[in-house]
Amino acid sequence: MSPAYFITGTDTDVGKTTVAAGLLYAARAAGLSTAAGKPVASGCEITPQGLRNADALALMAESSIKLSYDEVNPIAFEPAIAPHIAAREAGVVLTVRSLLGPMQQILARQADFTLIEGAGGWRVPLSGQDSLSDLAQALDLPVILVVGVRLGCISHALLTAEAIARDGLQLAGWVANIIGPKTSRLEENLATLAERLPAPCLGRVPKLKSASAQSVAEYLQLDLLD
Repeated sequence: MSPAYFITGTDTDVGKTTVAAGLLYAARAAGLSTAAGKPVASGCEITPQGLRNADALALMAESSIKLSYDEVNPIAFEPAIAPHIAAREAGVVLTVRSLLGPMQQILARQADFTLIEGAGGWRVPLSGQDSLSDLAQALDLPVILVVGVRLGCISHALLTAEAIARDGLQLAGWVANIIGPKTSRLEENLATLAERLPAPCLGRVPKLKSASAQSVAEYLQLDLLD
């Protein structure tokens, strides 16, 4: 198992953070030290301490290495919109270079298991021609893909896997997060994903009433990571 991974999803709202928190919980339960980063987040709340993002806070809660909020989530925007649009409206130039240093500092803490979580899917734009996938390349991390299992997920998952490979990165594993439990032919869809994705399935997370990190961790297998 690698000490660090970049975690992405087939789309926005497919459960990246839910799965990431579960993976971090599982790692801590196995006696590993953990850390996490959320380089850019939109949809943040204004608090007396500044802008705070629920996903970044969830990652912090499962990190055994103590990091400040600004270390975990160095760039935060209030509107729940695409990060590059939020950045443009805020007058912020959002580049790979601006995100790379803070994430490298988290990796330098050398936790046994570190996750850097993207925003949305693989090709989320930053400023100019930069994308969040360029950050994953710059960090040179193996990738964990969260597949939001619903109608259309097969194509989304395979295209994302192809893009990850084209960018020269390893798909280390994928997680089936079943966000559409009434999806027609669910078992057949999962079987097709398992046949065609070039990495092990780390778990199949059902639709949970309370998707806590602990409850999600029960469905994940860290030992399948390369």
